[in-house]
Amino acid sequence: MTSPKVLEAFAAIDAANAEDPNLFDGQPRALVQGTLATAWTARLVSSPSDEVLLATRAHHLKRWELARAEYPEGRAGYLKWRLDNKKHQANAAASILSELGFDEPTIARVSELLLRKGLGTDPETQLLEDAACLVFLETQFEPLIDRLDADKAINAVAKTLAKMSPEALALSAEIDLSVEAQAILQQTSS
Repeated sequence: MTSPKVLEAFAAIDAANAEDPNLFDGQPRALVQGTLATAWTARLVSSPSDEVLLATRAHHLKRWELARAEYPEGRAGYLKWRLDNKKHQANAAASILSELGFDEPTIARVSELLLRKGLGTDPETQLLEDAACLVFLETQFEPLIDRLDADKAINAVAKTLAKMSPEALALSAEIDLSVEAQAILQQTSS
């Protein structure tokens, strides 16, 4: 059962994400992605901690404020953009949680998770990464296929799948994808 304080934080994060000018199925994309990440987290673990719930809800918090186009082309520019976004999301989440009276250890832990500290060793960081990867497959994979040639799409999906736990990989089969996307996902995961 999610506590009233966490639900209050969800509402504040959702209000911030509702400002996303980018849409997915007619709704602000960051709002959709935060809601989906929370749902995936609940499917992956029966009793996730408040901190991981808050981090999954905020995993794309205000992401649109740092436009990818403002960074150099290529892998180095992409990685810099992603790192800056993680810091931006951690700071935005910390500000919201602080305003709502969350204690410093909770805020620090949510920030650590959003920065993906301990990826590969921390089960909660892996849980957040799993939820984020599942949301990527659900909301961004098909548009990526449309933008990239087949080899680049396969490479991008392979990198995503490599970051996922076996449990998340199993859940990825339940995502409603086009025939083309399913074929790429199956080819990449085998």
